[in-house]
Amino acid sequence: MKKKLAALLLALTLLLALTACGGKTSATIKVGATPAPHAEILEVAKDALAKEGYTLEIVEFDDYVTPNTALEDGTLDANYFQHITYLNSFNEEHGTHLVSVAAIHYEPFGLYAGKTASLAELADGAQIAVPNDSSNEARALLLLQQEGLIKLKDGAGLDATTFDIVENPHNYDIVEIQADQLPRTLQDVDMAVINGNYAIDAGLRVSDAVAVEAADGAAAEAYGNVIAVKEGNENSEAIQALIKALESDAVRSFIEETYNGAVVPLF
Repeated sequence: MKKKLAALLLALTLLLALTACGGKTSATIKVGATPAPHAEILEVAKDALAKEGYTLEIVEFDDYVTPNTALEDGTLDANYFQHITYLNSFNEEHGTHLVSVAAIHYEPFGLYAGKTASLAELADGAQIAVPNDSSNEARALLLLQQEGLIKLKDGAGLDATTFDIVENPHNYDIVEIQADQLPRTLQDVDMAVINGNYAIDAGLRVSDAVAVEAADGAAAEAYGNVIAVKEGNENSEAIQALIKALESDAVRSFIEETYNGAVVPLF
């Protein structure tokens, strides 16, 4: 009994000593992300978080719904895959309570060639695929308008849908497809507007796109990719450590050196 008591006192003494010296008990931060570039960027932040006493667990998803529902139900501590406009739209449609705590990067949308190689070669009735979720579809339609392919109703802006197309002189067939399926269907349509992360996953380079969102356009301001948490967790020490790690010089350098303009840091 005396030996057990002595061992317990020794363990308590060591714990108090570690605390006095600033030692930290490692805690896990579970973050949901789509594979590229989000999970790749999070990998770079792991070392910085480890120095702050946190283990980063990255949970990868291939869709835009599950990482938000998992955040809402507490399965995740944060997620990093979406832009702020999609987050706001998701909350409205699903009754979730998710908030942005930091904008990390922007991914320019690109219009990529499928069966037709250039804008000049687009024939009347050509099929152009766009994402079918509300915020990303609006963004895609704005890019088509930017290139003079269609014209949207005045004021449609970031809420635009195909019903807001008021001029389509060449009768382009605007095909609505789930965002993650767009790269797979590119060979079957004339062109497709593809989200940055799915384009990267598919090996598409923004420098090869036939058109890219203007850097000074409304989309650049509205579509920063954010770290999201459930409302009420914005100021937790773990989340603040995550933000600091993702806004580090190491992450900035990685983004600039890896993605060649397909991902642009916002910090």
